Amino acid sequence: MNVVLYWIVAGLLALFYLYGGGLKLVRSRDRLRPMMAWVDSMPMAAVRAIGVVEVLGAIGLILPPLTGIAPWLALAAATGFVVLQIAATTVHLRLGDRRIALNLVLIAAAAVTVWQAIVWL
Repeated sequence: MNVVLYWIVAGLLALFYLYGGGLKLVRSRDRLRPMMAWVDSMPMAAVRAIGVVEVLGAIGLILPPLTGIAPWLALAAATGFVVLQIAATTVHLRLGDRRIALNLVLIAAAAVTVWQAIVWL
């Protein structure tokens, strides 16, 4: 059952972060602004770097357990997403944006993935 739960939650997280990270990598600041108002408070290089981290983290959730090569990377990726979302929540609150429900859901989902990723160790 733990393996099924891992694949469901990790798969959903991976899809979310592949999409969001991919957008940060290819879209301009003007095209990101309607979805992510915080991009105005950061240099575009930082936004692109966050996109790279998100895409690599999404890959880290899926490939290591799928291939059996370095499965501990899934735990590292899930832990990284918890840290990323805590930082994102802090940025939202610092900018006066109180809409952090998605961030809290992502923290919870990543925490469940951390817990389930221990199966791969």
